[in-house]
Amino acid sequence: MASYPPSRIRNVVLVGHNGAGKTTVAEALLFATGTIPRQGKVDDGSTVSDFQPEEIKRHMSLSLALTPVIVGDVKVNLIDTPGYADFFSEVRAACSVADLAVVVVSAVEGVEAQTEAAWQLATELGLPRLVVVNKLDRERAGFERTLAQLRDTFGAGIAPLELPIGEEAAFCGIADLLTDTAIFYENGASTSGAIPDDLADAEHQVREQLVEGIVVGDDALMERYLEGNMPSSEELEATLATGVAQGLVFPVVCGSAATGVGIDRLATLLAEIAPSPDKCPPATVRAGDTNQQVATDPSAQPLARVFKTISDPYVGKISLLRVLSGTIRPDTVLTNPRTHTDERLHVLQVLRGHETEPASEVQAGDIVAVPKLSDTATGDTLAPKGSPVLVPVPEPDPPLLAMAIRPKSKGDEDKLMTGLHRLQDEDPSLFVERVDETHQTILRGTGETHLAVSAERLQRKYGVELETEQVLVAYRETITNQAEAEGKYKKQTGGHGQFGVASIRIEPLERGEGFHFVDQVVGGAIPKQYIPAVEKGVIEAMVQGGVHGYPVVDVQVTCYDGKYHSVDSSEMSFKMAGSLAFKEAMAGAGPAVLEPISRLEVTVPASMQGDILGDLNSRRGRVQGTDTLDGGYQQITVLVPTSEIQRYAVDLRSLTGGRGRFRVEHDHYDVLPANLVDKLAKAKAS
Repeated sequence: MASYPPSRIRNVVLVGHNGAGKTTVAEALLFATGTIPRQGKVDDGSTVSDFQPEEIKRHMSLSLALTPVIVGDVKVNLIDTPGYADFFSEVRAACSVADLAVVVVSAVEGVEAQTEAAWQLATELGLPRLVVVNKLDRERAGFERTLAQLRDTFGAGIAPLELPIGEEAAFCGIADLLTDTAIFYENGASTSGAIPDDLADAEHQVREQLVEGIVVGDDALMERYLEGNMPSSEELEATLATGVAQGLVFPVVCGSAATGVGIDRLATLLAEIAPSPDKCPPATVRAGDTNQQVATDPSAQPLARVFKTISDPYVGKISLLRVLSGTIRPDTVLTNPRTHTDERLHVLQVLRGHETEPASEVQAGDIVAVPKLSDTATGDTLAPKGSPVLVPVPEPDPPLLAMAIRPKSKGDEDKLMTGLHRLQDEDPSLFVERVDETHQTILRGTGETHLAVSAERLQRKYGVELETEQVLVAYRETITNQAEAEGKYKKQTGGHGQFGVASIRIEPLERGEGFHFVDQVVGGAIPKQYIPAVEKGVIEAMVQGGVHGYPVVDVQVTCYDGKYHSVDSSEMSFKMAGSLAFKEAMAGAGPAVLEPISRLEVTVPASMQGDILGDLNSRRGRVQGTDTLDGGYQQITVLVPTSEIQRYAVDLRSLTGGRGRFRVEHDHYDVLPANLVDKLAKAKAS
């Protein structure tokens, strides 16, 4: 593919709720611009951007996909993203390299939860937005209703550029408010004409409001308008583009990606009013302790950031880069400041779905794929040698749901871990950990579908079948009283026997202090060389579990007496004596089960606060405070037993219709109520 300068590049991300039609919009844009010969469908898995088997099976996008199109002499890098909440990290990655967010909204369902989430993310990033009201050909579609929802949810900056001609199945064209003309569609062809009579009055009124809203952004244009001189459509479009880039205006266009109505006009608008990289604020990079601004200059030193990694079992890693400055050519050598590794970019590729096309050079502002970088991961910066700069990257979404996994075939443990690490390269929102207390390997993700898709990819790409089981809560035990016990280990065999006696006292420590061992043996009752063996035996007994079978913590053990035999005593005998003494003392020291307590921060619409508080109370939660946030949201901070929120990601989504979100982290351990100890014991026995 030819090289494009920054002024002729548009980086556009398609965002919105699952089912709003983002992938179909991308497909329609590819078809409308002549990039593909026929328009594929999500339902039969024939679209360019949804090409992975898991996406075809579920009929929805699961990861971001690049689908560049050429509009005139402009290259539009379209990035299609998932609309399902489990894969919002893909949306975050795509938005971090885009210069315009196209928010796709269904005219049937209207503004939905992930529409709001994507809008909020774009606001946080300062990303300009344009709204496409899609599916206007569907039954129960309503443009005016959807427009009112958009204004109620996102404010007065919402500005329609088009009105639909016809409703539902009769939707056949658009009234273009900028040019004051109608565009009619029939059998894949479009023709321009006058605004239909039944729409003329409404179109005139909305157009007048639009023009007044646009000219406010240009003093000279405003003055001419007040004098009675109507600006040309070109002048209006140029002034509108400035307002869009500044985040003051959010244009709304209408159409149907399935029938193609309005899609050619959308392609033109993306080329004409979407900000080009050289018109966007310069990138901020970190150099040591200072921040620096990097302009989008093709003649400067090359600098790029990896925003996505694709892991292919045959090709290996493919890194997707946005070039921030300079011009990159095949065999360019750049340094990864994180790993201090020199990376040779042997091959440059333009991705369109899963298809690739070689690139001879890529200028600042563009996006490129580079295979087989040896030591570079998602989020890494590639800079000139000796230029230790880092580009800030978005934090991965925190894990919200977990499942315990093991390979179905014994002997596949190494294969499993290799596959998991490669999946993590591709998806930084996946987390893997080994929990020694429960002897489980835990895979953490953002939801049920995320984990299920990860398991399917593990099998498809790396040949590892998984078995799953319930995640065990890491309970612990402690004591509430002081107790003493004597441990005697005596065994007579042929030759030397085994003999060791240790007397210990155990007492509780403050929560979180762990374990203290005190040696108070006097008079050589236990020789000094055997005291560490007593401690080792105690520690092993604590790890094996107390009365209820859970690891013991927050205990001080004092060894104050004992007996030994000059011939039969050994480290083994005193280790066994220490273990036996601890187990006996534990039973008489008021053992208690400790449960992990999590700190949960739940953010929900204010109208749902009461329901959420009631639910948290039913989970034995202790509310620590509530805060009012912008946009009508409340943040509730609560301490809640970890066992009560194992599936909170699923439950909160159900309770709030997907509008709630939360963060969770371990806070401390606390005593499990006695009535629940019995219940836990019965569950463990079964």
